[in-house]
Amino acid sequence: MCVSHEQDQGEAPQAGAGRRGFLRATALLGAAAAAGIALPSVAEATDSGWQPDPDSRRFTLAVMPDTQYLFDGPSIDKTPFEASLRYLLEHGQDENIVFLSHLGDLTENGAAAEVTAISEAFELLDQRGVGYSVLAGNHDVRSSTDDQRGSTPYLKAFGPQRFQGKPTFGGASPDGYNSFHLFKAAGREWMVLALDWRLSAKGYAWAEDVLAKHPKTPVVLTTHELVVEDDSLSAYGQQLWDQLIEDHDQIFLTLNGHYWPAGRATRKNVAGNDVHLHLTNYQNRYFGGAAMIRLYHFDLDRNVIDVETVSPWILGRASEGLNELERQEMELSGDADRFSVDIDFADRFSGFAPVPPRPARPVSQMLVPGTVAYWRFEAPVSGTVRDLSGRGNDLTLVSVGGNRTLDWSADHHPDQPGHGSLEFQGYKSPLKGAYLRTVDAAPLNSATFKAGYTIEAFYRLPADWDPSHNAWSGLVSRTGTGGAAGKTADDPDEPLATLSLSDGPGPQWAVRPLNQQGIATNWGDETAREVWWHLAVVNDGSHTTMYVQGCPVARNPHATAVGITSVGLPWLLGGYEYGGKIDQILYGRLGDVRIVGRALPVTSFMNH
Repeated sequence: MCVSHEQDQGEAPQAGAGRRGFLRATALLGAAAAAGIALPSVAEATDSGWQPDPDSRRFTLAVMPDTQYLFDGPSIDKTPFEASLRYLLEHGQDENIVFLSHLGDLTENGAAAEVTAISEAFELLDQRGVGYSVLAGNHDVRSSTDDQRGSTPYLKAFGPQRFQGKPTFGGASPDGYNSFHLFKAAGREWMVLALDWRLSAKGYAWAEDVLAKHPKTPVVLTTHELVVEDDSLSAYGQQLWDQLIEDHDQIFLTLNGHYWPAGRATRKNVAGNDVHLHLTNYQNRYFGGAAMIRLYHFDLDRNVIDVETVSPWILGRASEGLNELERQEMELSGDADRFSVDIDFADRFSGFAPVPPRPARPVSQMLVPGTVAYWRFEAPVSGTVRDLSGRGNDLTLVSVGGNRTLDWSADHHPDQPGHGSLEFQGYKSPLKGAYLRTVDAAPLNSATFKAGYTIEAFYRLPADWDPSHNAWSGLVSRTGTGGAAGKTADDPDEPLATLSLSDGPGPQWAVRPLNQQGIATNWGDETAREVWWHLAVVNDGSHTTMYVQGCPVARNPHATAVGITSVGLPWLLGGYEYGGKIDQILYGRLGDVRIVGRALPVTSFMNH
């Protein structure tokens, strides 16, 4: 908006644009209409529908603030605005843009000619079925009254009738100035609640009713006025916080324009959760803001929203040569315009839409063809752990230094079939703890896996895991030394196979294959403490690959490796031998462990 009598915030100096914008400009040539080049007609822009990926855990919400100076009486210029819309159309798929929110003050005076001009531009999105929302700013209605103001040119062009039938349109208030929109992304429903710049009592009641009818839907609230500057709300913004936002935990992000420069605030709601409140407005900058768009890139795997601000109109003209001012404006990189917001989405939404834990899966489901051993833990261990594959590879407890039991915990990897784990309390210098070993008659002891194998385990290390006392403990290992097997290359006292944790801690698979004298080693990266991890070592009969959380590690050897050498001795869980004697015991939790006598695809791992 143009600064009104309510406030007098002059222009503030902005950080210069990042020079990497030139690289982006090269990639986006043609994304925006170049000056002097005829834009395709609306009909020409409708060759394909709008089809964002509803299940991808990465998606983008586009935001456009005050465009009023582009739609001001006799100086109307739709070109920058249309360039931004065309960016959304042309890059919607590769950036998975799911929705556009305009933050109000579409026009300078709310006059019929101004509203008509921007309404016609929005037809670019209407023809492609793009989901978007608009809301009235003070310049669009030229009134300080609330949403009961009655008919205006804005309402005639952008009232509920415009959005009827759109897949994302949820509904509007009876007055027509407030609306809500629903889209699917990351496999769930999200809402944009687009509110008039001044809510009436009826408007607040309507908004509360919408939220009540969608109790498990995360909400992005958009309005024209809320944040006035960093860490500060306007008087009306405070009212909106007090009467609506603070008491509704679903609202995790708010977006507004009206003031400049851009800013941010974070407030705790009544549930004790952060609400991120963002002010974005560039009308004070070159060419009235040039219809800049802010892109909110959601990434639910990384638990982050990456935010960037670009001008497709300027970027699209880069091939013509830009002046210094344009180069500074085409992509903003200041802290207020390019930043990341860390949000643990599952935790943040747990108060109103908790993700149900994955249920335990029956043992029979885990016994895939070729399973030779499967152990899961459902109680403390002081004697024998049965091999649930039914092949007789049972485990017995071995104690060192007085530990006669392994305690049980309900803690487990969220994708673990069994819902429990054993607490190993290993410590070195002096060595103490308890571990498990296969019984002497176990068929596993003599198995050589010439045709391939898959070994899987879930583990978690505590915060005080100390490499000086806990490193190089085995999760799963085979006893017997290289020397005993007649394989004396490398250290002959090392065991024949061990899936161990290095001093990183990081997983390591060190094995003496049947076709090698030495040790073949797969190295994984360091894995964080206090986090559950799934490991898999897969040999297809000729090569071995280690996977962490289903992803292959970098250091997988290329040399041919066939099977696992055996001298008929037991396997250990939680223990590691050196020179034929127990040398280290695991300090951490161990969940389900499975050994299969063939190579499994990632889709058959226990965490799938």
